[in-house]
Amino acid sequence: MSGKISIAVFLALLLASAAAYGATPIAVTTFACSGNKLQRVGPCPHGGEPTSLIQGSDGNFYGTTFVSSEGNQSQPNGGTVFSVTPNGQFTLLHTFLPGPGNNYPNGNNPGSIIEGSDGNLYGVTSNGGGPGQGVLYRVSRKSGFKVIHQFCSAKNCTDGYIPETMVAGTDGNLYGLTIAGGTGNCFSGCGTIFRVVPANGTYEVVFNFDGNADGSRPGSLTLAPDGSFYGFSGAILHYVPATGDFQLLPGTAFPLFGFDGSFPSSSMVIADGKIYGLYTIYQMGGAGLFEVNLDGSNLNLFSRYNTTSNGGSPSGVLLASDGNLWVAEHVANNSNGDLIALSLSTGTVLKTLKPFSINGAVGALPAALLQVKDGTLWGTTTMFGKVSAGHFGAGVVYSLNAGLPPQ
Repeated sequence: MSGKISIAVFLALLLASAAAYGATPIAVTTFACSGNKLQRVGPCPHGGEPTSLIQGSDGNFYGTTFVSSEGNQSQPNGGTVFSVTPNGQFTLLHTFLPGPGNNYPNGNNPGSIIEGSDGNLYGVTSNGGGPGQGVLYRVSRKSGFKVIHQFCSAKNCTDGYIPETMVAGTDGNLYGLTIAGGTGNCFSGCGTIFRVVPANGTYEVVFNFDGNADGSRPGSLTLAPDGSFYGFSGAILHYVPATGDFQLLPGTAFPLFGFDGSFPSSSMVIADGKIYGLYTIYQMGGAGLFEVNLDGSNLNLFSRYNTTSNGGSPSGVLLASDGNLWVAEHVANNSNGDLIALSLSTGTVLKTLKPFSINGAVGALPAALLQVKDGTLWGTTTMFGKVSAGHFGAGVVYSLNAGLPPQ
């Protein structure tokens, strides 16, 4: 009898452990489009393909969807800004509309979103606006939507265009990158660093990449503990907003270590006085972790890990409370994507989670990834999800208990 009780207790503990580890993610909200599930063509009233997600200071989640309808991938259109409470209450905050000329005067295809020091939401679109090169916008809980700046509205696009992710600075302002435009000596411009002042909505370019000593086509702007920024522009860059000082860290130019075509492939994180990020090599499967000191010394390229069978392009990247780098891998080659945990000390894969599928509740092809205070992971998938008859899923906001400690 005692043996049977022991076995029963063991099984109960095993099941409890599995539940705590998060074997089953939770679909918090699903984006549904009207139309045939197989054809996947039709309007999406709340948007489709959610790619950006943050948690606001009020505890609610905010994000964007890339499109307002599915079916014409050569010309994706619209998009939305939304909020969702931790218990799943969804609110549509804004829809990007085509306008009389079908040119999306207030922006088209929103990307990243961020909360400013004034409590408002700020984001960028990749298209639309007067010149058609995207806009920077603000969404206020009180006054609604407003375009702050139209990219490429200055002569010769000296104000930049093709905006990248924005980051909140320690000075209360927002900073971001444009891949093109500015005054640099490149075809269509070499890119810029811009600043937005939430107090008055001022937009200004604070640095122009020259295509030579400063590099070009910047990406992955990351805030350091001292209030400065790191990123990429052919090598790892360092920019100090308080002084305007800029440099490319010596010894960090890509391609790395003689690998022709190696390049950074994700946003970076900063921990323990080091910069960490992922790299890939052109036409070679997999990705790898690199680390480098904040001054550019001791650059280390860890061995690549193979993602060609179940993973793929790194999308959401975060430094989690377990001290490891967690990555959402987004793919489209007959694979659903996955979540992996990488050791910062060895670059090896510690865990692989595969909760995504075309028939599952949380959909497939993960994008955004973040961790909340209780340790739970939240993220988005950009396709599928379970919806009612006569509709098809176009992505999900999900939560997942992966057994991580609280932050």
